[in-house]
Amino acid sequence: MPSKNITPQGHYVAPLEETPVAPIDKLDESQKARSTWADAWDAMRRRPSFWISSVLILLIIVVAVFPTLFTQVSPTACQLSQSNGGPVAGHPLGFTRQGCDVFSRVIHGTQASVTVGLMATLMVTLVGVIVGALAGFYGGILDTLVSRLGDIFFAIPTVLGAIVLMSVLPVRTPLTVAVVLAIFAWPQIARIMRGAVLSAKNSDYVMASTALGVSKFKILLRHVVPNAIAPVIVIATVSLGTFIVAEATLSFLGIGLPTNIMSWGNDIGQARTSIVTSPQVLLYPAAALSVTVLSFLMLGDVVRDALDPKARARR
Repeated sequence: MPSKNITPQGHYVAPLEETPVAPIDKLDESQKARSTWADAWDAMRRRPSFWISSVLILLIIVVAVFPTLFTQVSPTACQLSQSNGGPVAGHPLGFTRQGCDVFSRVIHGTQASVTVGLMATLMVTLVGVIVGALAGFYGGILDTLVSRLGDIFFAIPTVLGAIVLMSVLPVRTPLTVAVVLAIFAWPQIARIMRGAVLSAKNSDYVMASTALGVSKFKILLRHVVPNAIAPVIVIATVSLGTFIVAEATLSFLGIGLPTNIMSWGNDIGQARTSIVTSPQVLLYPAAALSVTVLSFLMLGDVVRDALDPKARARR
């Protein structure tokens, strides 16, 4: 009987060795299926810009929460004899026109500017996610109303609408500024969330949950929103820097935070009268504002690339 390893031409073929396949439970963690967030974290931590922006943002938050760790000089202790004075011992950035310490005002001004940005971002994200998710998932007349209402607010520029509304408010606090900015900025998040939900609700796992009898609201909370939230996180990260700029713009125009509340926008507005003789009074709060906004923009860019499968594939 001819051997199975002999071809019809009489050549000998060595038998193939079977490669043992490890069972699934024996695979390394790197070989197991990974979630989108795990892949995103792996992509972000490989980017130097992620660590640079994260360190800067962490430093900014620490300065905002604990300003006395960085300066013991009171920002309201002003001496007219030091008006527009240059750097001296204990006052490395010089003095304002009123004789206040520039370094101390920049440090203490961080709190109001960052607080407004954080509160506005949280409000816009919360409202936009809820409204956009409900409109996109349930559709119908709710979707129509939300879309038309969003179009109305989209027609009003955020800063212009805030200028008009802030000019008639009797009380101006960080919370007030944040609420006004959120009123005109929520449609962007809502529209993005609505589009992401429309894409996610037609997925196989949603159909399977529906076939199993799971209620629509539970499907929305457990499956649709977690899988549609990624683009919202990207926009919210970038928007935080935008809201900080908006607060500075309103304060610069004199209709944002009152002058008794220290913020970078107020300091920039007060420094414009002495920009020629003492440019450092304007330079330092403007530099702090620019670094803060740039940090959030850098982080948003990294998060966007990490959560975008096409961007990860290109890299």
